Amino acid sequence: MLRTRLVTVDSLPTTLDEWLVHVERLHHRPIDLTLDRVRAVAAPLDLRFECPVFIVGGTNGKGSTCAMLDAILRAAGYRTGLYTKPHLVHFNERAQIDGATASDADLLPHFVAVEQARQGESLTYFEFTTLAILRLFSQAKLDAAVLEIGLGGRFDAVNIIDADCAILTSIDLDHMDYLGPTREHIGFEKAHIYRAGRPAICSDPQPPQAVIEVAGQMGADLWRFGRDFNYSGDRQQWAYGGRAQRRAGLPYPALRGANQLLNASAALAALEALADRLPVSQQAVRQGLLTVEIPGRFQVLPGRPVVILDVAHNPHAAAVLAQNLDAQGFFPVTHAVFGMLSDKDIGGVIARLAGRIDHWHVASTPGPRGTSGERLAELLRMAGAGQGPDKSITVHASLDDASLAAEAAAEADARILVFGSFTTVAAVMRLREHRRTSRA
Repeated sequence: MLRTRLVTVDSLPTTLDEWLVHVERLHHRPIDLTLDRVRAVAAPLDLRFECPVFIVGGTNGKGSTCAMLDAILRAAGYRTGLYTKPHLVHFNERAQIDGATASDADLLPHFVAVEQARQGESLTYFEFTTLAILRLFSQAKLDAAVLEIGLGGRFDAVNIIDADCAILTSIDLDHMDYLGPTREHIGFEKAHIYRAGRPAICSDPQPPQAVIEVAGQMGADLWRFGRDFNYSGDRQQWAYGGRAQRRAGLPYPALRGANQLLNASAALAALEALADRLPVSQQAVRQGLLTVEIPGRFQVLPGRPVVILDVAHNPHAAAVLAQNLDAQGFFPVTHAVFGMLSDKDIGGVIARLAGRIDHWHVASTPGPRGTSGERLAELLRMAGAGQGPDKSITVHASLDDASLAAEAAAEADARILVFGSFTTVAAVMRLREHRRTSRA
């Protein structure tokens, strides 16, 4: 039940940074899976979307799929809203309109509106900020909205919106404390972003049975990879094949990685499913695939030594990262800047990458979910990493120190891999941004 509370403009935060501090303190725990509170606060906000809405969920591949959908739609001339999370350096990264990051001034009125609407109701950081961005998008006169699910699906705040087309990417073990211990449990939660009578895309080649059952029970129009859509290709180009549409001679996406054709085919299946409302030319598909960008997903930075940023934070993503590293070719030495959160399968991630890294530079990740550098080093030693000649594990005081140490130790022909969590990649990106601006 909403609790009546008078909120005066004078008592509200005035900057985005102040708002973010404020909303972090509103709820007694950071994750609290229910839609009751967010629906109650959303009601007076009148969140209406006149345009088609795509919602994208899954364990890995969500961000890439969202980015490709957005890039292709913009190349086709549509005005889009793109909501992704978490951000790496600046909160504003979460909200993009027509390819441009929302400014503080764009966002602030919607933070005020959510605060006024909640009337004392407690919201998590994610719930509050999601409502603010949804309100921004609902008033932005969009032609299409692309919204990324944060955690799970059934009780994710984004799921208060009825998607015109919903996409599930890979489904694997992550957030098990919240979603359940098996792929079946997790698939059940994620499949609830689907809607009756509407396209429901699933690009996982072997989806949990629960996904198929939930889609069938609710009467969603399930499009399965390998049955309703697929891709084929060679070293030069690839082709998409759907229910009634085929697109040949496509360029490989600008995003690096072994799974990007799977993500791209999901995006094209979604566009085929809504082709009557959002027709997209072959040239727009080509342009979107060639120009799509997303930071922190096997992002290779220019210069020597090679620096790779990857937010891989579960075993499935780590296995894909290992494939991508192998596909890069030979590097005599690989350094890693490594930090993970305590509620992740740290051992599972290490197992998939231990043999590919020579020198580990580890540090504690901040916050209540952080893992100490000493604990990471212990788990690495237990897995046999860093053992033997010309191998090492070093614990540093901070992620910044770990990054600087890796840079100092790496020869020009080496590579540095920064991975383990969004937090780890973000810390290194902030350090590099600070050094760049300091030189300017």
